Amino acid sequence: MKKVLTTLALMIALPTLASAGEIYGKITAGGAPAGEGIDVAAKCGAKTYPAVKTDKTGSYHLVVTETGKCTLTVTQKGQSASVDVNSYDEGAQADLVIETKDGKLSARRK
Repeated sequence: MKKVLTTLALMIALPTLASAGEIYGKITAGGAPAGEGIDVAAKCGAKTYPAVKTDKTGSYHLVVTETGKCTLTVTQKGQSASVDVNSYDEGAQADLVIETKDGKLSARRK
């Protein structure tokens, strides 16, 4: 019985722990999905998280251990742009819009 209760407690707790600090979303450019291969990295506090690549729909998913203010850095074709987001225990969706003006990449929340 004790084993069953422990297993049940873990099953309830794990989904909450797994989503802690997630940041996910889609990147668009010109009103359409930005496509695959764009790097998205995060820095939360003093900790830096390696970049993940977007899929063909422009979606990305980062798992960070911290909550609070984070900076996402989007890199495309050798150019980078940053935007601040907040990470929460239950995860945070951060859809972004990127564009190039005067040869410089910029990013903003959608």
